[in-house]
Amino acid sequence: MKGLTVKEEELMGYFWEKGPLFVKEMLAFYEEPKPHFNTLSTIVRGLEDKGFLAHHTFGNTYQYYPVVSEEDFRKGTLRNVISKYFLSSTYKCNFLGADNKQ
Repeated sequence: MKGLTVKEEELMGYFWEKGPLFVKEMLAFYEEPKPHFNTLSTIVRGLEDKGFLAHHTFGNTYQYYPVVSEEDFRKGTLRNVISKYFLSSTYKCNFLGADNKQ
C-alpha cells in the first residue's frame, strides 16, 4: 500500500467519516481561507490514482468514495513502520514476539 501525505490522509479522513463526497462538498469542511477547488480536486484525483478512492459519475461531475477502509490503512501504515524501522535492522525487533536474528 502506498503511503499518503499529511494532506491526503486528512482528506481520506473526511471520506472515512462522511462517506461518498463531491469535491465541492469538501470545501464546507474548511474555515477561511478555504483551499481552492482545483487544489482539492488534484489531491482527490491523486488518491484515486493511488487506489484509495474510486468514483461514480453524475453528469459531468464525480462523487468519490473510499475503497480502502480506515482500518486497512492503519494496519498497513503500522506494518510499514515496523518493517522499515525494526525488521530491516540487523536484529529483528522483539516487539512483535519474534526472537529472530538476521
